[in-house]
Amino acid sequence: MIRVITFDLDDTLWAVDPVIKKANQTLYRWLSERAPAFTERYQISDFATLQRQVVERHPHWAHSVTAIRLGVLREGLIASGYHGRQLEQQVEQAFDCFLKARNQVAFFNHAIHMLDQLHGRYQLGALSNGNADIELVGLGDHFDFCFNADQVGSAKPDPLMFEKMLEFTGAQANEVVHVGDNPSHDIQGAHNAGVYSLWVNLEQIKWPGGTPATLEVQCLSEIPAAIYRLNDQLT
Repeated sequence: MIRVITFDLDDTLWAVDPVIKKANQTLYRWLSERAPAFTERYQISDFATLQRQVVERHPHWAHSVTAIRLGVLREGLIASGYHGRQLEQQVEQAFDCFLKARNQVAFFNHAIHMLDQLHGRYQLGALSNGNADIELVGLGDHFDFCFNADQVGSAKPDPLMFEKMLEFTGAQANEVVHVGDNPSHDIQGAHNAGVYSLWVNLEQIKWPGGTPATLEVQCLSEIPAAIYRLNDQLT
């Protein structure tokens, strides 16, 4: 019997690309006002290049979008001539600015109603490779717990995040369904941990290969019925 349902966040409950684009724009405006030497040296398009450079220099940060973002800010500000206490304050404040904008999301159709249907019947949690905050995005009343890659030290599809979830909930792997959009991170990650999987295929694309998901939906509104059917099969 299914007791726990876990959800990926980015591109499962909302589209992440427009969120990050807007957050980068907000951050760049903040830097132009508070650290103008940065924006004199870098264009907004340079964020991606700086991120690649940070990961190349610190490959052990590759799982953590937070560590990478902080590294981009610190290294970019140092290169722009900032240092000491001023540098540390700018890094902290700039990241806070980015994070606030990063958590301004637009939920996909049916996302909230779907969670309302499941909450209370199952224990719900978030498992994310990103750094969205379930409280700041407005899902604190829907989720009972959240684990992310920065917190556990490894990103999906590594099974560690799933193992931490199982330890936290006390559930067995065969009592859990993980819901996500990414065939590798979410579906294969779930299988690596022995839990059931539900592929959110909003684009209605062909399965790319590998072990297919236990369940598949093409609209978030289909998730409750799919899980109820799986529960019926297991009982």
